Amino acid sequence: MTVSNAYNRPDQLSPELRERVLATARELGYAGPNPVARTLSRGEVGAIGLVLDFPLTTALRDSATLQLLHGVAAGCEQRGLGLTLVPRIAGRDAALIQSALVDGFILYSAPVADERLAAVRERGVPYVLVDFPPEDGVKAVNVDDRGGARAVAEHLADLGHRDIGIVLPFDEPGETAAEAEANAVWYIRVERLRGWREGLGRLDWSAIPVASAPGGNRETGRRAAAALFDGPKRPTAILALYDQLALGVLDVAAERGISVSVAGFDDVPEAKLASLTTVSQPHDRKGTEAVRLLLDESGPEAVSLETELVIRSSTKEP
Repeated sequence: MTVSNAYNRPDQLSPELRERVLATARELGYAGPNPVARTLSRGEVGAIGLVLDFPLTTALRDSATLQLLHGVAAGCEQRGLGLTLVPRIAGRDAALIQSALVDGFILYSAPVADERLAAVRERGVPYVLVDFPPEDGVKAVNVDDRGGARAVAEHLADLGHRDIGIVLPFDEPGETAAEAEANAVWYIRVERLRGWREGLGRLDWSAIPVASAPGGNRETGRRAAAALFDGPKRPTAILALYDQLALGVLDVAAERGISVSVAGFDDVPEAKLASLTTVSQPHDRKGTEAVRLLLDESGPEAVSLETELVIRSSTKEP
């Protein structure tokens, strides 16, 4: 008990006695209480885990993820908690969940069938889902992805665009918008594709071309845009799943001297610099709301935040 007090409750000992205990510990090579054992005895860690759908180096370069991370960090600071980042590491995704020393998790924008969600549920700790399909009895934070996508698609249609292309990231989504919607596994992709379809209701959804490329950054957008521009019928407008892809489309259009309307989604800082028409969403608030839902017992279990169409010079009449 005296040794425990020397490390954990120094006010319970005289300075002389505490120094004797610590000196003896140094001689014996004892570094103090094991933090893992301490958390087991207390039943809490004092930290939450943020589960990301990217490797850490990718996540820390993504503007939208950084803004959400800032919101989560602000919520943790307000409550005096630590934050553990749980990124994707090939072959270790579920193991990282199982070994993370946290009191709860926030899962950010992953496929519904992700093994990490199953691992979180198996642990039995509290969790909040961000950018996942709403589910009864599950705490979640979403934005109106479908409404925002519908608004930007209607904006292009109202300008008179009928030859429209779509740029998506990461995988092989299909060659048309209808195939991409049928194959989508990320909730935000499903919702934004549905919103675009509703906003372009007068057009043949199954005839709208889709291009993709590996990765999910500006270079992905460049490569996908090149495929659309080199296709049989060059579009007069392109919808990109998010701003980084749209910025890559603008790069290629400028290099080739092509006049094309381009719209993104997210309104990251780079979008304003490029005068990109996009849909603004409150990334930072998504993070703070997720922390609040995770830690506060009162209030609604699910939060849906509004989006806003931001029209800039990247869209115009064909």
